[in-house]
Amino acid sequence: MKSAAFTVEEYINQIPDDRREDFSMLRKTILENIPDGFEEQMSYGMIGYVVPFSIYPKGYHCDQKLPLPFLNIAVQKNFIALYHMGIYANPDLLNWFTEEYPKHSKLKLDMGKSCTHFKNGTQIPYALIGELVKKMEVADWISMYESAFRKNK
Repeated sequence: MKSAAFTVEEYINQIPDDRREDFSMLRKTILENIPDGFEEQMSYGMIGYVVPFSIYPKGYHCDQKLPLPFLNIAVQKNFIALYHMGIYANPDLLNWFTEEYPKHSKLKLDMGKSCTHFKNGTQIPYALIGELVKKMEVADWISMYESAFRKNK
């Protein structure tokens, strides 16, 4: 479910009451742990954490009018989603996350390529998400992105 919200606050105000607290805690966890340089903004109809043009003027290769995306969070129809591009691009980070997840949650990991689904918001492993978010600095993400996605561009 893509939101038409223009601001982060507007997005949060549109979240159903029964999911707002869990989602807000996820956002707070990210804000408390994300390395300096990433910027929070609306991105792809979700709350996104991007590398701003002031740091990476090339922008996103799929649409150079957009800043380089790194992480997004969203409330979808049946779950709260965390989209982490570093997990998608870095197999070591993915392996770390999948090995650590059972130490933080009794629920089975529900994950796509870069998206982790939390069907039960009260079971979001906030400490693990905080650790994950800390693991990649802006410079690390730019370097990984350029080597993985900007080949021959």
